[in-house]
Amino acid sequence: MANLLWGKVYYQDVFAGYLREEPGNAMSFTYDPSYLDVLKPAIAHTLPLLEGPFLSQDGLHPFFDNLVAEGWLEQAQTRLLGKRRLSRFELLLAFGQDCAGAVSIVDPEQQKLSQAMIDLDDPKEIALLTSRASLSGVQPKITLVEQDGKLTPARSNELSTHIAKFRSQGHDDLLVNEYLTTQAFQKLLPQDDVAQLSIREIEGFSEPALIIKRFDRIDGKRVHFEEFNQLLDKKSNEKYNAAYQEMASFIKKTKDSIPAEIYRLYGRILAGILLGNTDMHLKNFAMFHRPEGLRLTPSYDQVSAELYNYTSLALAIGGAANLRISHVRPKHIIALGQEFEIPLSAIDMLIKQLAIRLEEAKQVILEASMGDSSFKDKLIHLMDTRWNQTFALIGQTLSKKR
Repeated sequence: MANLLWGKVYYQDVFAGYLREEPGNAMSFTYDPSYLDVLKPAIAHTLPLLEGPFLSQDGLHPFFDNLVAEGWLEQAQTRLLGKRRLSRFELLLAFGQDCAGAVSIVDPEQQKLSQAMIDLDDPKEIALLTSRASLSGVQPKITLVEQDGKLTPARSNELSTHIAKFRSQGHDDLLVNEYLTTQAFQKLLPQDDVAQLSIREIEGFSEPALIIKRFDRIDGKRVHFEEFNQLLDKKSNEKYNAAYQEMASFIKKTKDSIPAEIYRLYGRILAGILLGNTDMHLKNFAMFHRPEGLRLTPSYDQVSAELYNYTSLALAIGGAANLRISHVRPKHIIALGQEFEIPLSAIDMLIKQLAIRLEEAKQVILEASMGDSSFKDKLIHLMDTRWNQTFALIGQTLSKKR
């Protein structure tokens, strides 16, 4: 019988408990008594401070499953371990020292990484040899630290401060897309928080990257947050299997959350639709664990995916699943607001605010120093189309409802 794997779980570098493999593809997490005694926060909304153990009969508990790398990073990590296939727990054990949020996972018998299975001419893959980071998302990315104004790949004994995203195969303009879409998003919702990003060079890299400042790292400390996939107890592969309403319902029902967060969430979804962001799934929304309660993190991963022919909305809206963005009409926007229990007057106010800021959003795209005119024109044309077909008609529809 093969030895069952296990690892130590830390919350902000404080030992919290054990994550263990159990017979029959089951997993368990158990808080250590010493952690329960010091009254530290629960490591997850779905893992309250109880003696446990918390059992998952089908692989990793959703909170931990969502910490495992995806896409390019998952494939590269698998090759670094010298295997063709690995369990998600094996990946998390090997690369869980620098996860999103405040929790990290450490393998007491740390697995050795192999150079034989990676491209030594690719600085991105070389960076993975010195890092033990796990990140969501399908495009190539690595973690960085910034010192004296310079960005370098994070090493296994360093807590990263930034994330670098690189071009994806088939989407050479993806970095420009995210940069411009994010800038326009910030203009549409100037009172909201948005992840800080720029396009910069990294020491030792010939290609520029999109650099995102980590909002879960402040003054060298890990900041506790969870994606909605974790909060709603869904595994990583279930991130599209939901409705936007589920997030609003969670906020409404959760102790110490506030209704203002529901309105902010609604505004983010509307701004994303206006910008053609059809990929707003559950892992692209998250909440901080604050002493006063759960609060939305800055918005992130704003990409106009419609420009790449991803035409269906990631989550159900107004009761309609797999709705093509070109078919979104005022009734869907209003129905979503009613699902969120937002008054018609507040919906009307938000649409009027978006109308006022629309030209500023288009202007920031035109004036950006990066991106060619052809791409900028396509993004602006998409925004105009979405506004004229949907948003410009919402006020009239609301008047009829009243």
